[in-house]
Amino acid sequence: MRHSTVPRPTPVRHGRLPVRRARGPVARLLAAIVAVAVVSAGAVAAYAVQDTVRSLKPSVHLVSAAGKAVTVPSVGAESGAVNILLAGTDTRTGQGGQFASAQELAGSSGAGNNDVTMVLHLSADHQHATVISIPRDLMVPIPSCPTSGGGSTSPQDKAQFNTTLSTGGLSCVVLTAEALTGLSIPYAAEVSFDGVSAMSNAVGGVTVCLATPLKDPYVGLNLPAGQQTLVGAQALAFVRSRHGVGDGSDLGRISNQQLFLSSLLRKVTSAGVLANPLTLFTLAKAATSNLTLSDTMSSPTTLVSIGLALKSVPLSDFVFLQYPAMTDPENVNRVVPEPAGVDALKQALASDTPVQLTGTTGNGTVSATPSPSATPAAPSAAATPAPSATSSAASGSAAGGSTAGGSTATGSTPAPTSSAVSLPSNVTGQTAAQQTCTKGN
Repeated sequence: MRHSTVPRPTPVRHGRLPVRRARGPVARLLAAIVAVAVVSAGAVAAYAVQDTVRSLKPSVHLVSAAGKAVTVPSVGAESGAVNILLAGTDTRTGQGGQFASAQELAGSSGAGNNDVTMVLHLSADHQHATVISIPRDLMVPIPSCPTSGGGSTSPQDKAQFNTTLSTGGLSCVVLTAEALTGLSIPYAAEVSFDGVSAMSNAVGGVTVCLATPLKDPYVGLNLPAGQQTLVGAQALAFVRSRHGVGDGSDLGRISNQQLFLSSLLRKVTSAGVLANPLTLFTLAKAATSNLTLSDTMSSPTTLVSIGLALKSVPLSDFVFLQYPAMTDPENVNRVVPEPAGVDALKQALASDTPVQLTGTTGNGTVSATPSPSATPAAPSAAATPAPSATSSAASGSAAGGSTAGGSTATGSTPAPTSSAVSLPSNVTGQTAAQQTCTKGN
């Protein structure tokens, strides 16, 4: 099944025009702000920092579950855990161009829906990070959320997660995510439509691997198999594509986004980018120009602290995963939290312990086998898909016909450490060091 056949809590139209949507590893990009000041010298550094900070948008005030303002925790370059939520809105308001028509604005306007939501948890020792993608179609309780007028929304026993932004703003997304993860999340950001385009352009394109051709007329995408370097509108279409990836569901799209983010991280942390002050400045400016930050992280000092805290995490310890979910028994086009996986994930987050993936990379990607000449940032064009998973990763249809399983990451998943929490095999994801390829349908 496809999502479009089932009414959504807040109607969102997925048109055939290329819809630009921002998804990016905000924390690594924040680290680029630090690098601008460190690498660029004298007056150039002063101008770069000043211009980058000046590009910050007005901040959003966060309110805790108790109705109090969220306080800024102490985060230094050497200690302190960091939890950040990143929400990508699908609103057309203020986007101009093709999104200014009455038809487009009727599809999604105002605050919009949080069509993409990620929670980043950086350990207190700054040695490992976990990025959790929360499916937009996850059916969960939504708490009472504060409103801008001083009131509050009514709690909901079961609603679609991607309605939280339009229900109660960024604070509502944070409060709901806190309940799902058990984390206290003091930092949050909304991302504009132009973010991924600007960021991909800033690094000179993001190279991705396609195991099969990728065609999605809904976003205007038609790519051949092999390695493709994506910039601008093409990068936007790639991370948005749902109909052309895996089983055509949002879960398949999540795994494809994780592939893109992993490749972007490898590019951002490569010597060529880190050694180029102009690229770093452009990247930092692209991030700050396309983010609306919570007031807890709008200070340049806070941004620098977070950037310094993140820079020491190895790519192999930067884990992207999908929030544990299974098919909603009341609606096969929706998903609900999967208890065993959620318990294991919450245990790891509460104890600040690394997670170990034991399942697959997801139904939108397959493992890539790099050629001897391949560089870490570019998977081999002749990617060899791994055999289908034989574990208990799949337990039926989930979110529009998708399954909890996918393609295995044999030979790519690092060996678990003695302290790592092994997640159930139905929890999909990959590390930033893993090289995977998109699987078209």
